[in-house]
Amino acid sequence: MRKAPPKLSMISAGVLAVAVLVAGGAGPATARPAADGRGGSGGLPTEALDAALSGITTAGMIGAFAEVRDGRATWRGATGLADITTGREVRPGYQHRVGSISKSFTATTVLQLVGEGRISLDAPVRRYLPGLAPDGVTVRMLLNHRSGIGSYDRVIFATPELVEQHRTTTFTPRELARIGLDMPATNPPGAAFAYSNTNYILAGMIVERVTGRPAAEEIRRRILRPLDLDNTYLPGTAPRITGPHSLGYVPWYAGELRDFSVYNMSWGWTAGELVSTTTDLDRFFRALFSGRLLRPAEQAQLLGFLPTDPTDPDGVRYGLGVLALPLSCGQAWGHDGVVFGYSTISLHSPDGRRQVTVALNASHYQTPGAPDPIGAATAQFISTALCGPESADSATARTSVDRELRLTPAPGLAAYAPGGLG
Repeated sequence: MRKAPPKLSMISAGVLAVAVLVAGGAGPATARPAADGRGGSGGLPTEALDAALSGITTAGMIGAFAEVRDGRATWRGATGLADITTGREVRPGYQHRVGSISKSFTATTVLQLVGEGRISLDAPVRRYLPGLAPDGVTVRMLLNHRSGIGSYDRVIFATPELVEQHRTTTFTPRELARIGLDMPATNPPGAAFAYSNTNYILAGMIVERVTGRPAAEEIRRRILRPLDLDNTYLPGTAPRITGPHSLGYVPWYAGELRDFSVYNMSWGWTAGELVSTTTDLDRFFRALFSGRLLRPAEQAQLLGFLPTDPTDPDGVRYGLGVLALPLSCGQAWGHDGVVFGYSTISLHSPDGRRQVTVALNASHYQTPGAPDPIGAATAQFISTALCGPESADSATARTSVDRELRLTPAPGLAAYAPGGLG
C-alpha cells in the first residue's frame, strides 16, 4: 500500500501556528529587494529583510515573496523558485491564491450591508437563508466562527485521491453549505471558537440574498474597484491564475512535489477563492484598519476580538473576518490563508502603517509533531518586518528547530489526517 502524502490539514487559520513562534520567541537563494517609488526603501531594514526572507527558502520552502511597508516606504523581495522544472525564479509582484484572506473581504462586504441596514449581525441566519442554519446561529456567529457548524472541506478533501479528483469539480455554494450543515456540530451556537469554511459560504449566500447580485460582484463593486485592486479577483470556476504567478506545490507520493496551481476554486468561493498580490493585500488592509471601508459602528464590530482559546485570553484573538495576535512590539491585525500549493500571511499594525504580507508556494508539508523550520523562518521574517531586526534575532535565539529539514514527503506517515483549509 502506498503511504499517504504528508498531512493535508494545515491549521485553518495557519497564522495561529506562526503566532506561537513569533509571540513566544520565534534554499540557497537570495532575496531580491525592489525599491519603492522614491528610489529606496526608506527607513526599512532592507538587509535584514533580505536575509530573513532568504531564510525561508534556506529552511526548505521552494519559493517566497513579500512586501513590507512603513508609511510611504516600501520593500519588496523574492527568493527561490517559481517552477522547479524550468528553474524560473520567484518575482515580488506575482499573483497568488490567498485562501482564507478572502474571509476579510467577505466580512467587510457583510458589514457594509449591516451599515446600510440590510443585514443585522444578531439576526438568525434563517431570516436570510430559511432552512440553512441550526436554530440559534446568528450572522455574527458566522463571521467570528462561533456557529458550531462543521467545515465542509473536511469531507470533500477527506483523502488525497479526493484532493486530486476535485481539481475539475464545480461546487455550488448550496452544495458546500449542505455538506457542512450535515456534519456533527462542533459546539452549541456561540459557545466556542471553531474555524469553519462553511460559515463564510453562508455569509456569501446572505450577501447574494439581500443584494440580488453575485457575491463576487458585490466584493468587486464595494472593495476592489474603489481601492484600485487591479490584481485581485475571485476566479469562480476558471482554474488558471490569469497573471504572472508561481506554481503551487504539495508533497505527494513517491517523493513527488505535485503542482496544484491549476484548480477549480469553486470549492472555496467566499471562504477562500481569492487571488491577489502582496501589494493589493497591503493596500486593502491599510484601508480597512484605517477606517476607510466601514462606518465607525461597523468598524467597532469588525475589531470585536475574542480569544480563540479561552485558556489563553492574551493569545490569538478573532474578530469578524480578521484576527489579532500579540507580538513583542504590540498587536498585529490581519488574516492568513492556505489552499493547496499556496499559503499567505498578511499582518499589520492597528493603524495600518507598518505592514507585511508574505506568500509561500508550497503547503501541507509538515509532519504532525515534527519540527517546522519553515514556520520558524517565516516567524522570523514577520518579526523583522513588524518589530525590527533585534526582535527577530532574539526570537530565533529562543526557537529550537532542525534547520536542515527539507520540504519532502514525510516518510512513515501511517495515516492521512483530513482537516481544514483556510
